Amino acid sequence: MTIMQKSADLASGLFVLLAISLPTAAAGEDKLPAPWEERAISAPLERGDYSGTLPREKLDELTAIGERLFEARFTPLDGVGRPMATQAIIPTKRRRETRLEFQRMAGMDAASCASCHNDPVSGGAGDFVANVFVSEGFSNADFDSIDPQFSNERNTNHLFGAGLIELLAREMTVELQTIRDNAARQARAKGETVTLPLEAKGVSFGSITVEADGMVDLSGLDGVDTDLVIRPFSQKGVMTSLRQFTVNALNQHHGMEAIERFGARWTGEVDFDEDGKGDEISPGDVSAMVAWQATLEPPLAHTPDDEKWRAASAAGDTLFDMIGCSSCHIRALPLTSLEFADPGPVDAAGTLRGDEDGDVAIYDLGLYDWASRLERNDKGEVMVPLFGDLKRHRIADQKVAILGNELLAQRFVDRDVFMTGELWGVADTAPYGHRGDITTLDEIIRAHGGEGSQSARAYEALSESDRTALIAFLKTLGIDR
Repeated sequence: MTIMQKSADLASGLFVLLAISLPTAAAGEDKLPAPWEERAISAPLERGDYSGTLPREKLDELTAIGERLFEARFTPLDGVGRPMATQAIIPTKRRRETRLEFQRMAGMDAASCASCHNDPVSGGAGDFVANVFVSEGFSNADFDSIDPQFSNERNTNHLFGAGLIELLAREMTVELQTIRDNAARQARAKGETVTLPLEAKGVSFGSITVEADGMVDLSGLDGVDTDLVIRPFSQKGVMTSLRQFTVNALNQHHGMEAIERFGARWTGEVDFDEDGKGDEISPGDVSAMVAWQATLEPPLAHTPDDEKWRAASAAGDTLFDMIGCSSCHIRALPLTSLEFADPGPVDAAGTLRGDEDGDVAIYDLGLYDWASRLERNDKGEVMVPLFGDLKRHRIADQKVAILGNELLAQRFVDRDVFMTGELWGVADTAPYGHRGDITTLDEIIRAHGGEGSQSARAYEALSESDRTALIAFLKTLGIDR
């Protein structure tokens, strides 16, 4: 046997030995780049590989990929940047190629989702330095100014418990639309005008009136859009789902364009932003990021170790209800099902809906240990302790206008109208307000005008010790680290 033959046999033997002894790659790892590669995505994720009701092992695999994508810093190898596309949620071309890859106004303004969502941990909120600028109204023009005539400044909200929030919104939407349909049937059957109160999960959204001829009077609506779809995300309550939020943010902040909105189906182009990289974010990639966000553990109130803090927070707990804070910051809302379907049922065009591409995944949030720690009511419904109502409110007036300081209406929502901020996690997500320019809980309570004025003035009338007790209670609503 020649030396070359012996060498070849040895190499072959070593290859077999290595194949036997080295561990196989974990499922899903082939979709991620090697640790030394300067890219975030090595291959597009196929949604069909993660469809149907996912067992916990498969769900963990998907959320691990989603977390990696959420924290990854996208590069030109992935398609970062949008030289000929604007930040608009409707695919819109620039008039001329941008001179700057990164800028603080219209974006790109971050290389990673976690660049802003990081306080106190990944998926959390952001400080004032991480503020973004939004201008959905400007879809036909480049946007490069922080002048309030052209943009609104937004602080970063945390994402913990986001899957539960979306599930609540979906169920509330069904309830409201069922009431609308019932009003129409009654009006037709009776041959007369019918007015029904619009209430979902104990939250009033005004009323709806239907004439005998089927004409619908929407003037009685309060805090919800005319289609009766609850849009729980963003500080103005204008985004329906985590999927819509993710597709929007990927384009605006990173120049990473999702195929489902910016691909050939909708724009007629594979590389709409003309950065030399087509089909940047697959529907499967979006699904992985949605799965990770949807399964994030909700913030739960903790009991302080400090005896004085426990006593103060107990008193503050009572005061929270007494001065009316819980009329909007409702402690908990009931949820019937913990099964999170992705894509969801009511997104607008440009975001996948239901089974329109043939693949629906079900993420059962009940598989997680944290779900067992949520209380249930006498109907067996999960009580989601969000301290919110998923409703828009007018939050400023002529006397107290600090939270009504915008000039641009976002998505047709009045400038002084905002979604009730969920208070779970509030202890760890300062600064406060939609601009993140209010540093303490005391200040943000006092800043409430409009529909929140009565409770804010009641807070101001409390003794200093009672105000301190209320803050002590709010400081128990933190995020597990």
